[in-house]
Amino acid sequence: MAATTEKKTTELEAQASDSNGEVDVINILGYKPELRRNRSMATLLFQSLAIAAIPFGFGGPLISAIYGGGQLPMFLGWIMVLIVDECVALSLGELASRYPTSAGPYYWSFQLAPHKVRTLLSFITGWTWLIGNWTITLSVNFGFASLIAACIAMFHPDFAITNWQLLLIFYAITLGTFVIVAYGNRLLPMVDTFCAAFTALAIFITLVCLSTKASVGRNSPADTLGYYDNTLSGWGGFSFFIGILPAAYTFSAIGMVSAMAEECGDPAVKLPKAISLCVPVGGIAGLFFIIPICATMPSLDYILAAPVGQALPYIFQAVMGSPAGGLGLTLLILIITFFCSISITVAASRCTWAFARDNAIPLSRLWRRVDAKHDTPIFALALTTFVEMLLGLINLGSSSAFLAFVSVGVMSLAVSYAIPISISMWHRRKEVNAARWTLGKRLGWPVNIVAVLWIAFELVLFSMPAVLPVTEVSMNYAIVVFVGFMVLSGVWYVVYAHKVYKGPPESDGLVAEPL
Repeated sequence: MAATTEKKTTELEAQASDSNGEVDVINILGYKPELRRNRSMATLLFQSLAIAAIPFGFGGPLISAIYGGGQLPMFLGWIMVLIVDECVALSLGELASRYPTSAGPYYWSFQLAPHKVRTLLSFITGWTWLIGNWTITLSVNFGFASLIAACIAMFHPDFAITNWQLLLIFYAITLGTFVIVAYGNRLLPMVDTFCAAFTALAIFITLVCLSTKASVGRNSPADTLGYYDNTLSGWGGFSFFIGILPAAYTFSAIGMVSAMAEECGDPAVKLPKAISLCVPVGGIAGLFFIIPICATMPSLDYILAAPVGQALPYIFQAVMGSPAGGLGLTLLILIITFFCSISITVAASRCTWAFARDNAIPLSRLWRRVDAKHDTPIFALALTTFVEMLLGLINLGSSSAFLAFVSVGVMSLAVSYAIPISISMWHRRKEVNAARWTLGKRLGWPVNIVAVLWIAFELVLFSMPAVLPVTEVSMNYAIVVFVGFMVLSGVWYVVYAHKVYKGPPESDGLVAEPL
């Protein structure tokens, strides 16, 4: 057994050195290689696109865009979000290039922050990063369950699924994903590649079917791109920003792929390229999905009656003119969501594993173990799955649980992005300007500023209820869940973690060679 382990370590270390015999970047960053490097820039990009899952990312919380006014926030809001989220992606790409490790944002914060506060700032960043990974993954699996329930409602309009039935569907999805991720690691890069190809095909099929059928008629070009009703949400003129929530949710997890840094060669270049390309590639593809929906969708009042708060299957059914037609298109979305569930669970498990590796989570010694046979941090994956299933119980007490999970995930990830970007700006971008992949001094500043301002606005936006007046159903419990998690992590730090968590290994990171 010892010989096998030694052989495994030798293989990983050999794999970690590039063709020029350079010192492994993971060793420079203070860690030893434990995961197999089977990812390329292309598969990292495909995984990013699989996590974004454009048709599901936009379609899952689409009801918010309906309350937010309809076509104008759906179309114009999508373009606006693409611009500001690309600024976030570019900012994260620079940091990932200087410090390409699975530890991600909390590692970046530790290396950039002043010595006296860097351990605490790293701990805070790490926990917001971890909470974001857990809850955004939860939102995908719960949205998957809601879409399945909406499909049932197409053929049985009088059937009202109960909260516990929805929970059981969610549990089945979560456990199924666990098995695939735990034992299929070597096949996962191919899964991400297939997902990217299938998503493109699904968008094309949806475009053709909606444009051809259009059973409820076609909206005028002006209404397709500019119809706006600000009376549905109760927010008046602010409704537009409620309507951009689906677009913001779609690209909220662009930084999660940084957790895969230790599974690809030359991550200082390939990882930031993948992060920065996700938004423009996914954004352009998304327009071919969004515009046909805007052109053929029924009235907003009709869509608001959608079962389980899932507007997309309801729109598909209406536009296709039959439950069977609606189901056909929704099945495409379900398949994409299935792939998204796999890809995002992989990233979340790597984040959990990396944080445990630095002794930041209770029982870290257990969660940081790697299953040598399958090259998977299977215990960290089990913890991620358990937390998802535990939080899923919230649905038994609140039918707005899905939007709460969406909001907590977006807010947590946004905070974990903002902390290292802000510290980097405080240092006048000295570290990222020397990275192998950088925006440079002139472009970097405006991009970073837009990224931080957008994140600040996101925190406000995702804390708000989508509809006024607030009821038990429309209440947004995201801030309660987020603060609750942070309080628990704070208690853990004061009681014990401050004794064992000293931050990740200190490193100057990777810098570009002088010309």
